Formats: sequence, C-alpha cells, structure tokens
Amino acid sequence: MRLIYAIPAVLAIAFSAAPAVAQDANTARSLAATCTTCHGADGISVGGVPPSLAGQNKDFLLQQLNDFKSGKRPATIMHQHARGYTDAQLAAIAGYFAAVKPGAAQSAPRAGN
Repeated sequence: MRLIYAIPAVLAIAFSAAPAVAQDANTARSLAATCTTCHGADGISVGGVPPSLAGQNKDFLLQQLNDFKSGKRPATIMHQHARGYTDAQLAAIAGYFAAVKPGAAQSAPRAGN
C-alpha cells in the first residue's frame, strides 16, 4: 500500500529536477560559447590550432583549465579567460566539450562565393 503513495512522490521529484538539468545544459553551452571564437564552433577548431576541445576527456579539460587559472600552465590569453570563471563554471565548460562529438571543422565560406 505504501508503494502506491511512494510512486507519485518519486515521479514528482524526478520531473521537478528535469528543468534544472535542462537549465544546467543550457548554462554550460552558454559558458562554452565564449570558447568558440578561438577553438571553433562546438570546440572543433579549423586546422587544429588552437586545439579542438570537442570529445576530449572531461577530467583532462578541467585540469588544463585549472592549470591556466592557477598560472601553472603558461599561456598568452587562456590564463585570463580561466580566471574569469568559478570552479563550477569551469567544470561545466569541460563537461560540455567532453560531451560534444568530435568531427571535422568546416572552414568559413570565402567572401564572394
């Protein structure tokens, strides 16, 4: 009998968490969008410079971001970018790019074509 009452409660909790998960995914994507200027759309760089982020291991990406933030890893600009984010935001960015399927980058179309 208790099970009958427990099922709606469990479903209510599960469905109430769904918008938070979707919001977190959108937040992560928005944070990661700041990286695409240099690292390419969805973190797939043209020509591999700077390196593509798509499909990289989340822990590896997060370690690199933390190393930039702390100054442990030298950089021209990344240390400034990384310092602008909280640890949770860096983890969200790393998670976003880890979940993106890597692939070939598309070059921008040439003017007049």
